[in-house]
Amino acid sequence: MNKRIMIIGGGASGLMAAVWAARFGASVTILEHNEKPGKKLLASGNGKCNLTNRMLDPSQYQSDRPELVKKVLHAFSPEDTCRWFEKIGLRTFDRQGWVYPCTEQASSVLELLLWEAERQHVHFKNKEEVLAVSRGDDDPFLIRTKTWEYAADAVIIASGSPASAVRGSSELARQLAESFRLPFRPFRPVLVPLQASDSALSVWNGTRVHAGVRLFIDGLPHREETGEVQLTSYGISGIPVFQLSRAVSAALDAQKQVTLLLDFLPEVSENELEELWRERELYDSTKPYGLLLAGLLPERLIPAVLAAAGLKKNIRPSMEDHDENGAVHVLLQLLKEFPVRIRKTASPEQAQICSGGICLSALQDSLCCRTVPGLYAAGEAVNVDGPCGGYNLQWAWSSGFVAGRAAAGGN
Repeated sequence: MNKRIMIIGGGASGLMAAVWAARFGASVTILEHNEKPGKKLLASGNGKCNLTNRMLDPSQYQSDRPELVKKVLHAFSPEDTCRWFEKIGLRTFDRQGWVYPCTEQASSVLELLLWEAERQHVHFKNKEEVLAVSRGDDDPFLIRTKTWEYAADAVIIASGSPASAVRGSSELARQLAESFRLPFRPFRPVLVPLQASDSALSVWNGTRVHAGVRLFIDGLPHREETGEVQLTSYGISGIPVFQLSRAVSAALDAQKQVTLLLDFLPEVSENELEELWRERELYDSTKPYGLLLAGLLPERLIPAVLAAAGLKKNIRPSMEDHDENGAVHVLLQLLKEFPVRIRKTASPEQAQICSGGICLSALQDSLCCRTVPGLYAAGEAVNVDGPCGGYNLQWAWSSGFVAGRAAAGGN
């Protein structure tokens, strides 16, 4: 009789675990909370699905057992990911190491994953909400859902985290960890938008701008990132902000003051900006501040910058404005160092991923629980998270492979 494996969650890691467990001869069933598996995968990379990163650095992951993260990634590397997806029919390309499907559609990735799972005779039980997992009398495990009870020889927890607005991204991993007395770190949103303290900044809502972002914690410089920043009604978002958000979240939890300085013209030095401004004023001395900024900044950003400088868009610079500490000096400084005081992170539903989960200290190298033989964990359900750029999906593929293969008895 084939080994019976139940996988809780049909996301990236769950699908990967299912395919490889089936390839090693197991009878595999996925219990998926949603009406269809892979809904969160469809939203990854803004729908483009950043599969992996050829320049991946294992030290960039956060975890309680970094050495185990490295072993899992070595077992199924970014190159293995690229080769395997190419083998099942997905053409890929990389943009400075960030690997995407050539279609730039996450739906292509999911469609081929589901086809491969069906080819390996994986069974899907959708709209199944898992309520509990327990040890059975005659069977190693019993999984109770709202509608049924399933018996299994092994269980893989791939239920994800509370990150994203996708229904079913939940705290189930925590509940299962508590029931089996596994060490667990609370989920906390990372790779998440940030909420500003100043509600007046909502005027810039909907603006995208290439900017530098410098993080200050209690007034001290911490890190900086550059890229496309999204200015929203509540604050700021975008990849540079996500890359800083873990440090922001930890600082806010410690009740520290967090400020971001935005450089709206990162390719222009302060001296070059002063010269550029002089040229604009010399070309037409009748232009008011609003028109002098037109062509330098996106339209909706101009009112926010002028308000912060105490200026109005229809007023022309005066002689006094050019004094050493005058309005022009203040305005140009704001273009290079626009302060945004951060009040809090956005909710987990707006996060790409959460930190926390089942501690790796509770798991063997096979991702099997040390104290519960036959119980495995993978993906976001475990305490591993990485930066943007394919890191978190690579962890899903690698951990799903390792857990699926081991649960089926593969080497």
